[in-house]
Amino acid sequence: MLARSFVLKAVIPTVIAAFFLSGCTIIFQKGRRVDVEKISRLKNELSEMERAKKELEDRLSKEITDKEVKVEMLEKGLVITFVAEVLFDSGKADLKPDSLAKLGKVSSVLQSTVADLNVGVEGHTDNEPIKYSGWKSNWQLSSTRALSVLQYLVDEGVAPARLSAIAYGEYRPMASNDTKEGRQKNRRVEIVILPKVTKKATEQETE
Repeated sequence: MLARSFVLKAVIPTVIAAFFLSGCTIIFQKGRRVDVEKISRLKNELSEMERAKKELEDRLSKEITDKEVKVEMLEKGLVITFVAEVLFDSGKADLKPDSLAKLGKVSSVLQSTVADLNVGVEGHTDNEPIKYSGWKSNWQLSSTRALSVLQYLVDEGVAPARLSAIAYGEYRPMASNDTKEGRQKNRRVEIVILPKVTKKATEQETE
């Protein structure tokens, strides 16, 4: 038989609301020590994420004001979004010299406030076909750009075991590609600080 259970958001709703897990259900068995420990870890991790978000917003305040960078808590984690033109010349995958100081601010937070969390680097493009550069596809361009940012973080001292890179090309747009402004938003690199929490739709326990 299914043991009686309760949803975590009924226990600490403010934590769940702030912890970017809306729409996901985390099931805990009532009274189990392991679940009390999970709640404690969740609170600690949320605190780390909130401190990191505040620190990044402070360090990147000028870039945020200039709309070069965005820092936000999303379901997948704490996301730092760089407009591609801030990091790369058009059609290129080598980091621009003046982008390094901006990435350095992120690297510093990764190695201090959230030093125990993993980090994903995601490359994205608009849907404009590759015309003049040597890339075979937008996928290849987004992949190489993500790896360039990852390698920079490694060079700055972020442990390689914490890092992963993924390329989405044009297939995860955040705005319409029908406008110049939308295409600019879609050309981006996202550095995602990943939560450790394991989300479960159900958890069964036999009596």
